[in-house]
Amino acid sequence: MRVGHATRNGDGWLTGTTVVLAPEGGAVAAVDVRGGGPGTKETDALDPRNLVQKVEAIVLTGGSAYGLDAASGVMAWLEEQGRGVRVGVDPAHVVPVVPAACVFDLGRGGDFRARPDAATGRAAVEAAAASEPGAPVREGCVGAGTGAVVGQLKGGVGSASTVLDSGITVAALVVANAAGAVRDPETGVLYGELFQGRVEYPEAHVHDAARRRLAEVAVTNGPPPLNTTLAVVATDADLSKAQAQKMAGTAHDGIARAVRPVHLLHDGDTVFALATGTRPLDAGNPLALNEILAAGADLVTRAIVRAVHAAESVEGPGGVWPSYGELYGGR
Repeated sequence: MRVGHATRNGDGWLTGTTVVLAPEGGAVAAVDVRGGGPGTKETDALDPRNLVQKVEAIVLTGGSAYGLDAASGVMAWLEEQGRGVRVGVDPAHVVPVVPAACVFDLGRGGDFRARPDAATGRAAVEAAAASEPGAPVREGCVGAGTGAVVGQLKGGVGSASTVLDSGITVAALVVANAAGAVRDPETGVLYGELFQGRVEYPEAHVHDAARRRLAEVAVTNGPPPLNTTLAVVATDADLSKAQAQKMAGTAHDGIARAVRPVHLLHDGDTVFALATGTRPLDAGNPLALNEILAAGADLVTRAIVRAVHAAESVEGPGGVWPSYGELYGGR
């Protein structure tokens, strides 16, 4: 898997697109949507009952429903590479199936009409294709996380990965952009860190200063921001579409540990799952999938925490969103 970002900021812009590019030939894909107000494209194709078995790319984008246009640019690039579902004898006759989901960030840069389009999507997939396999993923205010906000804090992109005892790799990429909060208002600790067992409570004067700052911001910004947390959970295990869908579903637990509340009517929380199939599951163990399911949820929590720590403060015509680092230092 390779990840590419296209970032637009300044002159009214604060948005972008992130593409997760599968190895050539695609990856088994599935999706689980829990939010009551999702903005998605091609998710029906991922139903285990339906025809498409593999996809070449997943698109995460800003711009709300308008930003789903970014997937068109990714489709065009994939078609040029001959990557997609073959629909004829000519190898060039392919239809790339590109599932996509969006976050709401309209107007956060000051211009409501500044949102990703096909050119943004193309730039993101080209960046993914140009990256080296295994290269670190850029985190923070990049790609689809450029205009992301979590509660009153600046959100962004985060990632995490692990290698299980079985040798199977599991990884997660998130765009943290939620109406719910990631920070305990009583202590200042990130909810996700409570589940990671690495709790360091800020000093009282630091927390008091942070609360005063957020109270000032609330007056400036007005009503809480709209949705959504998006995630892609990937593994090199050999999974069926049904197993991948289970992985997408349990990965939502990772969001629920790090964001409160989640999955409400105005959220669009969506998790995609990808499996490259290079490592078989233990055929003699009917519960072999369990360690992958547990890891996926844990990694989504870790990725949200990393996104919040990597985010940088933004102050502009669209609003003021301090980062967690600005409020609490380099904790």
